[in-house]
Amino acid sequence: MDSFEINKIVAAILMVALLVIGIGKLSNIIFYVDKPETPAYVVEVEQASVNSTQQTSDTTEEKIDISSLMAMGDIATGEKVFKKCAACHSIVKGGKNNIGPALYNVVGRQVGSITDYKYSKALSEYNKEWTIEELNGYLIKPAKWIKGTKMAFAGLRKEKDRASVIKYLNQNSDTPLQLP
Repeated sequence: MDSFEINKIVAAILMVALLVIGIGKLSNIIFYVDKPETPAYVVEVEQASVNSTQQTSDTTEEKIDISSLMAMGDIATGEKVFKKCAACHSIVKGGKNNIGPALYNVVGRQVGSITDYKYSKALSEYNKEWTIEELNGYLIKPAKWIKGTKMAFAGLRKEKDRASVIKYLNQNSDTPLQLP
């Protein structure tokens, strides 16, 4: 390859670069938009600290009327919806742990209490019982309710589905709790 060929290649690259820059500048001139000095409307955003946001979400969760929520659910629907859970959890008495722990007798049980299952550190240290309120919050979005849980389930958004699954879980127990 001689120097004349190299000069043509370099010239072509420079020409393309100048053309791209030139078209950008030219389009700014042709399609000029005069921006107003003051915006037409102002969007006000409240600055909230992380602590106040967490307190707000906690109080929101507490305001759920659990008795009216549980009135929405029924055991037959819960059994159908639980099929999503059955891929990882067993619900039969004496059932084995799968990817997730066995859920027979889960309502009213201490969180992370099955001895032959390796829970995430977050669940092992949670130190609460699986009450109806706890299950409802957890089933909305497990990873948000207990940060650090290894359960990758997206959650149940519909209130009726959550109430139905909780009723189904409660029924699958040696001593079902009295529902509100």
